[in-house]
Amino acid sequence: MTDSFERTKVLITVITYPLPSRGYQELVCTAGVTESGQWIRLYPVDHRYRPTHQQFRKYQWVEVDLSPYGAGNDQRKESRRPNLDSIRMVGEPLGTKDGWRERRAIMDRLPVYTLNQLHTLYDTDKTSLGVVRPTRVLDLKVEEADPEWKPEWQALFDQLKLFGTPQKPLRKIPFKFSYVFECEDSSKPHNAMIEDWELGALWLNEAVRLGDDRAAAVSVRAKFLDEMCRHDKDTRFFMGTTFPFNSWVVVGVFWPPKIDQPTLL
Repeated sequence: MTDSFERTKVLITVITYPLPSRGYQELVCTAGVTESGQWIRLYPVDHRYRPTHQQFRKYQWVEVDLSPYGAGNDQRKESRRPNLDSIRMVGEPLGTKDGWRERRAIMDRLPVYTLNQLHTLYDTDKTSLGVVRPTRVLDLKVEEADPEWKPEWQALFDQLKLFGTPQKPLRKIPFKFSYVFECEDSSKPHNAMIEDWELGALWLNEAVRLGDDRAAAVSVRAKFLDEMCRHDKDTRFFMGTTFPFNSWVVVGVFWPPKIDQPTLL
């Protein structure tokens, strides 16, 4: 650790599906909130290639040394470069007992926006992470995508294998999943891609279980739409911008049961 890094405690709420990387083999976009409720993006993180004692899970507190000056070329205001060797997990992940009480104690304190408001905040001060509570989730679109990694990434895999670098399987998901939803100030429905690692992991598991890629996509849609966006869920989207194009995508879903509000007499 050097003086240019700050020891920070972060509750991890976002882990995206891995992408190939020349410098790190693969990377995920990782984000969470500090004890004071500030969003932080940890980048780069080679999550699957970390030692076991550093492979944190969602809704787990970690302590990590973070650069206060951004993450290389990624100058979005929440982005920080972590000292990967400094990552230390703190306790077990927060659970879902008692209506997700432990998780809600943190998440309910965060401001909630419409997607239009997040667009305005980005234009104003480069805000690139936030919570959106949709008024209606209309659909989850499933579209076919290229089943193979783009040529430069496939060439990277081949190069790493050539030099004997140990590789963990990383399948390209042959579908694109997008939420169609409305906010209270929507003039028309929004479309936002979903890049949550949980969705990717579910698709991979279902593809193996069912032996059919399309059936696996149907199973993902049932989970992420019919269950996680059901009328009795207080569904919120963790949304972030992509780098360097800065389009807003869904990087996580928070879906506790709704809390009954007392009736006013």
